[in-house]
Amino acid sequence: MFADIKGTSSWYQIRGEAGEPVVLLHGWGCTGTMMDSLAGVLETGHRVLLIDFPGFGQSSRPPEPWGVPEFAGWLRELLEKTGFVPCAAVGHSFGCRVAVWAASEWPELFTKLVFTGAAGLQKPPDEAARKRSMQFRKKKEFWQKIEKIGPLHAIGEKMEEALRQKYGSADYNALDAEMRKTFVKVINLDLRDRYPGIQVPTLLIWGDADTETPLWMGQEMEKLIPDAGLVILEGGSHFAYLEQAARFNTIVAHFLGDR
Repeated sequence: MFADIKGTSSWYQIRGEAGEPVVLLHGWGCTGTMMDSLAGVLETGHRVLLIDFPGFGQSSRPPEPWGVPEFAGWLRELLEKTGFVPCAAVGHSFGCRVAVWAASEWPELFTKLVFTGAAGLQKPPDEAARKRSMQFRKKKEFWQKIEKIGPLHAIGEKMEEALRQKYGSADYNALDAEMRKTFVKVINLDLRDRYPGIQVPTLLIWGDADTETPLWMGQEMEKLIPDAGLVILEGGSHFAYLEQAARFNTIVAHFLGDR
């Protein structure tokens, strides 16, 4: 199904007919269907809402570059429209960013939270990262000056894009120019001050081999969120919820009161 939410054609699907409501929030570059395995387990005892965030899957992109607050406002409107307030939420990576903002801004939205591979804390830059960032900025400034010279504009533009491909992350490089603006707004927001405002029980499930959102982030969130617990999936990567789906789904079902 589709709903017109904040200027976007937003895809969602409701599974299950009775029980406490749960919304599943996918990660960046993913879609709601990637959480289908969990939905299949939960729908026997819950009403489950699968969504595609704007810009992903079947949902249209935001009408302008959005940051986390805009995605959170979109989620709130969709939950209200579908009758999923209050509900539990299970989020992966970027989906957790949105849930953190929404939960701290509107406490009435959620009853429980589950975060896996949650993004939201800034990684402290090391010396190598600082040097790499400085190199990128200097080279980018040079080619932007070249772009302003009429006959050399195309060359400057091509070289600037080559720099982005070399220095940018895979997620960033996979996007077009407009969605890159959204990506930058999203990842540049540190949510550290938001975690203490979460007022509901929160379960953190983390792969100890996660290189995208390392385990220290989960350990830090456990300290910052007033009522939080951390479960570690040995050998799990950033996508441990898919790699160890049976175990992950069982843990979530127990936490939500199914078993």
